[in-house]
Amino acid sequence: MLKVCVDGTPIRGKLTGIGVYTLNLINALYQLQETENFTLDIYFHPSVKNWLLRKLSTPELLSHYPQVSSFPIPVSLANLLAKYSPVVLPYFDRYLEQPNIIHGTDHYVYPYRKGVKVMTIHDLTFIKHPKYSTTIVKGYLERIKRCLKWTNLIITFSENTKKDIVQLLNVNPDIIYITPQASRYSANYLTRKLIYDHRDVIDYYLYKPYFLFVSTLEPRKNILTLIEAFEYLKKNYKIPHQLILVGKKGWNYQGILDKIEASNFKEDIQHLDYLSDELVALFYNQAEAFIYPSYYEGFGLPVLEAMTLGAPVIASDTSSLPEVGGDAALYFNPYDYHELAQIMLKIIDDSTLRKEMINKGKKQAQKFSWERTAQATLKAYQSTDQDF
Repeated sequence: MLKVCVDGTPIRGKLTGIGVYTLNLINALYQLQETENFTLDIYFHPSVKNWLLRKLSTPELLSHYPQVSSFPIPVSLANLLAKYSPVVLPYFDRYLEQPNIIHGTDHYVYPYRKGVKVMTIHDLTFIKHPKYSTTIVKGYLERIKRCLKWTNLIITFSENTKKDIVQLLNVNPDIIYITPQASRYSANYLTRKLIYDHRDVIDYYLYKPYFLFVSTLEPRKNILTLIEAFEYLKKNYKIPHQLILVGKKGWNYQGILDKIEASNFKEDIQHLDYLSDELVALFYNQAEAFIYPSYYEGFGLPVLEAMTLGAPVIASDTSSLPEVGGDAALYFNPYDYHELAQIMLKIIDDSTLRKEMINKGKKQAQKFSWERTAQATLKAYQSTDQDF
C-alpha cells in the first residue's frame, strides 16, 4: 500500500497562503485514505526558536491527526547540512516512518534516501520580481536549486507558474503537475447564526458600501495602485464608498500605511489586520466588489474565496489570475490606476453587471474544491514509476 508523508511545517501561527494550502491538502488527503487505498503520515520541522527551546510539540491544528511526528531540526538547519555536511542528513531518516512518498509543501523537501521526493513550488516571485521579495524569501532560490537535485516531482497550481518553473529553473515539464487550490469556504458558509453573532461588526464597518482587499500588506500586492484608484473615484465622482483592507502587515508595509495616512480620504480607508475566517467571510459577502491588484501570483486564492461568497471580482491581468477567475472576473493592467478606477465605477453604476458577475463567480468557484486538489495530488504521486 502506498504510504505518503506530508510536511506540515507551514501549519503554525496565523495561517496565510502556504499554511492554508497545506492544512486543506492534509485534511482532504486524510479523507481520501480508505477509498483510494493509501496511508497518510504528517511530519513537521520546528521553528528555529522552538528548536532552541526544545519545544517539539505538535502544532495545535495538527493535534487531532493520529500520525504526526516531529522532525527534530529546523528546515534552515537541514538546508545547511545538505550544503555542508550531506553525509549527516541520513541520520534523520529514522524519524520518518519509511514512506514511499515524502512531500515538502513549502519550496523544500527533505532528501529522504528511500522514497520519492515531491516539492510544492507556490510561485517564483523572488526570481521574476525580486524587488517585491524579502531577503529571506530570496534565499529560497538557493534552497530550491539544491532540492531540485533530489526532487522527483514538482507540484504547482497554475499553467503560468509551471511555465515559469520550466523557463527560470530549467525543469523538465514532464515532472511538473498542476493541482489547483480551492476556497476555504463553502457556498453556504454564511449562516444566519454566524451573521447574527457578528452583527456588531456589521453595524460598525458595513454601514455603507465598500470595496475590499484581502491579503498580506506588502509591495507585491500593489495596494498603492488600489488606493490611487479609490482616491480618484472619491475626488472625481464623490462615491460614498469605503476601501477596506484586510490582512496582516507583511514585508515592507510601511509605505502602504504612509499612503493611507497622507490620503485626503483616509477616514474612508480602513486597515483591519488579520481577522477570523468568519469575519473575512462577512466582508467578502457584503463587498461592492473584491479587488486583487497583485503584480504576480502563483495562484490567487482570495479570488476564489470572494467568488465563493458572492463578491464581484476585479483582478490584475497578470500571472495566474486570469486562470483562476476565468470569464467571471474583470481584469486591468496593474500599473494603470485609472483603468482600475473605471472598472470600479462600472460596477457601481451597473447593477445588472454586478449581479451577472456574482452568478458567474459562484459558478467559477464551483470548479475548484480541496477534494479535487487532493485527488490531483494523489494522481501526481501515483504517476511516478515506482512499485509501491
